[in-house]
Amino acid sequence: MILISIVKLVIGFLLLVKGADYFVEGASSIAKRLRIPTFVIGLTIVAFGTSAPELAVSLSAAIKGSNDIAIGNVVGSNIFNTLMVLGASAAITPIMVRKNVIRKDYPMSIFAAVLLGVLAMDTILFKAPAMTISRLDGGILLLAFGCFMYITVREGMKQRAAFKSEHEEEIANMSLPVGKSIFILIIGLAGIVLGGDLSVDGAKEIARAFGLSEALIGLTIVAFGTSLPELVTSVVAAKKGESDIAVGNVIGSNLFNIFFILGTSAAILPMNVSGSYLYDITVLIAVMVLTYIPIAKTKKISRGVGVLMVAAYLMYTVYLIVRS
Repeated sequence: MILISIVKLVIGFLLLVKGADYFVEGASSIAKRLRIPTFVIGLTIVAFGTSAPELAVSLSAAIKGSNDIAIGNVVGSNIFNTLMVLGASAAITPIMVRKNVIRKDYPMSIFAAVLLGVLAMDTILFKAPAMTISRLDGGILLLAFGCFMYITVREGMKQRAAFKSEHEEEIANMSLPVGKSIFILIIGLAGIVLGGDLSVDGAKEIARAFGLSEALIGLTIVAFGTSLPELVTSVVAAKKGESDIAVGNVIGSNLFNIFFILGTSAAILPMNVSGSYLYDITVLIAVMVLTYIPIAKTKKISRGVGVLMVAAYLMYTVYLIVRS
């Protein structure tokens, strides 16, 4: 049983690596062909594609009543994305961060984490009988997601003309036609989704074989497994020099996870929130704010900062294991 689970994990990771490579290549090609800034592609198409495993896991868990896995998956994934994905990418290749990301998109991801905390703390803030993410809360999160998408698309359309003139020669010399780029994108996405699914299944089976709690599984094993697409995609993008996709993928995934995935899950079935998650949501908010400060000051994520971010995530994982 354990051997089969390990095989699933390995095959899943291999599919993730190759799928992410194709996905980044296809997304970058389409962005240039359609004269759309690559950051917008990273913030939307790439982010949604790499968040597909989180969506599948959280919806399935919410429907089955496994609230700890549904919520832990999102909170754990966002902490992993911010510290491990951005940190590992920067540790390999320093990442430059655009001004509009520092001014708008990163603060939006901080707002999303704070909003989740407010909606989850019913008993503290509104004296509710139990901490829940209700259908009304789900509607608020989905409304915030709609506003984010509208702002992102509008910003992308504004930048399209400037992007076109800046990259016209590069576009003309590109060898990949739109049809082939879309095909590569779909193949890459299929590899990412299938690889993420196999990785999560294998990881959950291994974790349960060792008697770990559902909450710990959600925050660590499942969060890590469903965030593997973000990790591989951002690392591959950073190595290819596509910093906009690497950063946009993480920020877009974090927003997608909270606004859309938790919003949709709660709209289908209200979710109870364990008291321990208040600590983890607080950690998420602190992580978002503390990583934002050096990025806002230097407009980049250096190798040194990247290594510190990875170390911080490893320390958080140790804390979770000790707490459990």
